[in-house]
Amino acid sequence: MGRTPPGAARAKVLKAASTLFYRDGIHAVGVDTVAAEAGVTKAALYGNFGSKTRLVVAYLRDRDRRWQEEIDRITEAHAGPRDRVLAVFDAYEDWLARDDYRGCAFLNATSEFPDPGDPVREVVRHHKTAVRGFLRAQLDRGGRADAETLADELMLLLEGAAVTAVVARTAQPFRTAKRLAETLTA
Repeated sequence: MGRTPPGAARAKVLKAASTLFYRDGIHAVGVDTVAAEAGVTKAALYGNFGSKTRLVVAYLRDRDRRWQEEIDRITEAHAGPRDRVLAVFDAYEDWLARDDYRGCAFLNATSEFPDPGDPVREVVRHHKTAVRGFLRAQLDRGGRADAETLADELMLLLEGAAVTAVVARTAQPFRTAKRLAETLTA
């Protein structure tokens, strides 16, 4: 194994971890496997992340960043707040179609890290709060007096569709959830 430049090792490890953790589960994948897949030494992995928990946190933060970019990309074409809310449902469906869907990476991580105080759970809370916050902001922009409650209801639709899509192995639950969201936001 040749030397990997310092900045490149972090990116390689994060890319390998993202693939392996999502595909196989976080606890099922050891740091030896991540390092081997990334083509770096364990020392390089630990030098960049310090621990497996910090690697998991970095993986989820990176996934959160990519998800926020996806939401921005899909919703930017929509000027109206309601249309932007409904476009989030399209973003979920689009992600499912592109990503060998094993469910929501954040919900999956929550099931593997049951302690509410775990740093992994903090990242999950941040992600879910950000998605809800986006919905709430759009509903506020649209002048909805029920924005708080409606944001909660839309999150339930999204999360329920995400779980149901795993079981059904189809994007149909997102289409159904969007139809319900259209009714709720009318």
